[in-house]
Amino acid sequence: MNNDIKEILFSHTQIVEMATKVAKEIERDFKDNENPPVIVGLLVGAVPFVAEVIKHIDIPVEIEFLRVKSYVGDTSSGALKIYSHLVTPIKGRDVVVIDDIIDTGLSMKQIINMFVADGAKSVKVGCMLEKKARHEVVDFDINYVGSQVGNQFVVGFGLDYNELYRNLPYIGVLKESVYKK
Repeated sequence: MNNDIKEILFSHTQIVEMATKVAKEIERDFKDNENPPVIVGLLVGAVPFVAEVIKHIDIPVEIEFLRVKSYVGDTSSGALKIYSHLVTPIKGRDVVVIDDIIDTGLSMKQIINMFVADGAKSVKVGCMLEKKARHEVVDFDINYVGSQVGNQFVVGFGLDYNELYRNLPYIGVLKESVYKK
């Protein structure tokens, strides 16, 4: 797998620093809440980042996961498929959705709309990486961002190409020869 990586963009240490930053921002925003926020990680890619973020939050939170998919290979299909639903009721609750990467913004916009329709008190958005160069939908705030990334195909620490490379302990740029066959 490592031979498929052109360059390492973020080391494991740098990812932990991103997660700590995001955690402290969430903690700051919800420390005075009567009810703990519901952290909703998007499966499968956000699992490692969510796991790292929650280790550094020093207030009560509830954790949920939502399985969604919009990519096939290296291309967004434009259609969000939801494969699971939350167990925790979110009506009247503050929700923080955390994804591995926000690319076009299309999927996140649909998820925000879904939680608003379900009666969430508020919906905030966080991500490990934001790829601003690819934004198509920018009419929502990305409240918590680990780091910005250029328009490169990145994998590792949850990010994948055809479900592979998620288990790399760092984030790297995938060689084009791997995905442009």
